[in-house]
Order: sequence, then structure tokens, then C-alpha cells
Amino acid sequence: MTENFDYAKAMEELEAIAAKVEDPKTGIEDIDKYIKRSQELVTACCEYLRGAREKLDGLK
Repeated sequence: MTENFDYAKAMEELEAIAAKVEDPKTGIEDIDKYIKRSQELVTACCEYLRGAREKLDGLK
């Protein structure tokens, strides 16, 4: 993961994706791309949080 990862922006994008997926106007064909992007974002967020925890654990 890059040092420039913005957790807050990733969470905003995940919220926007959730709204799109919940919208009845969203086609099935689009939901697949939203799910794939969500998986990428969740993975990046988990890596970011793991890294933050490791930094905090290193301060103990």
C-alpha cells in the first residue's frame, strides 16, 4: 500500500458504492464492478488499519 492512502476517502467511496448498489435503478451488470471495487477498498482499509496498529504496538 502506498503512503498516500486516504482512509477517510476510501470510506466515503465505500459509502457511495453502497448507496449505488442499494439503488433499484442500478443494473445487475454494474453491481459486479461495484463489488470488485469495494473488495479492493476494504482490503486497502484493512492493510492501513493493520499498519496503524503495528505502529501503535511499536510505541508500547
